[in-house]
Amino acid sequence: MKNGVRTALGIFLSALLLWWTMKDTSFHAVWDIMSKSSLPLWLACMVFATAIFPLRARRWQALLAPVYGRLPFSSLWQSTAIGMMATNVLPLRAGEFARAFALTRAEPQVKFTAAFASVAVDRLFDGTVVLLLMLVATLDPAFPSQQPIGEHTLAFYLKPTAIFLALVLSGLVLFVFAPDRVFAISDAVMRRVAPRFEPKVRGLLEGFVSGLHVLRSPMLIAEVFFWTVLHWLCNAFAFWLGFRALGLTTPFSAGLLIQGLIAIGVSVPSTPGFFGPFEFFGKAGLAVYGASSAAAVGWVLGFHVLSFIPITIMGAWYLTRMKLHFRDFSGAANAPKPEA
Repeated sequence: MKNGVRTALGIFLSALLLWWTMKDTSFHAVWDIMSKSSLPLWLACMVFATAIFPLRARRWQALLAPVYGRLPFSSLWQSTAIGMMATNVLPLRAGEFARAFALTRAEPQVKFTAAFASVAVDRLFDGTVVLLLMLVATLDPAFPSQQPIGEHTLAFYLKPTAIFLALVLSGLVLFVFAPDRVFAISDAVMRRVAPRFEPKVRGLLEGFVSGLHVLRSPMLIAEVFFWTVLHWLCNAFAFWLGFRALGLTTPFSAGLLIQGLIAIGVSVPSTPGFFGPFEFFGKAGLAVYGASSAAAVGWVLGFHVLSFIPITIMGAWYLTRMKLHFRDFSGAANAPKPEA
């Protein structure tokens, strides 16, 4: 799908989901609920929602350790903030590429392909842990197991996600434990299709494989898993603080479930910052726990804005400090190069 078509589709879906989220909700009722909410709890919610990004940077340090040793936390944190800021303001999920590119500027010894491969592993751990925490949420006696989400039960949404993660994991395992076979297949295909690009593709694959070395170390896998669990527990706690700010009695386990629904939902094409899918799936998740439409809309809007602003400002600040510009990495999503 061409970038222009994909961007247009994302805008259309975001607008449609936002409309669907708001269509049966009274703005007067939302304002009434928000005006009576707790400002201190909202501020605490914002702090914990932002704290997940330093945790993500710390996990990234472990992911890259097999190739580059323990990189400075400051470089990883600044690159993570820049990446999230780019995700919030640029189309086509450019933040993942911006994050890897910024790290190659902060730490020149890091290859873009290795950094980007580590981001792919990073997301794999995210998906695995999010699904596990959603399972934990369903084991809570407070979980309304028979309550549908839309027209289907929770299992309907989890099954294709689990299958997708299994396929990705299988592909990464093949890269890690049989790289020579992958290289041989790639060389043979490129030799027949486009011989002059064979060395470049081989270089890209070698750089990508170097970023997957963490999967060879049980100790590093355990470390990355620990930081991933801490990251998503912190995020769920931020969700719960937002619930409490609005006076909702929704249990903490609801945060585990709703963050998973949102994580699945934002995988569809959307505008920068995931406006639309975030609100739609957040409201749907709160509806499972019996929250009113006005309260659910108040939470999704309040949380989304409070989690959006701080990391976007921080990322923009670090972007200027590193003397980078959007044009430096806006095209990386289309054609990442090993020498970037």
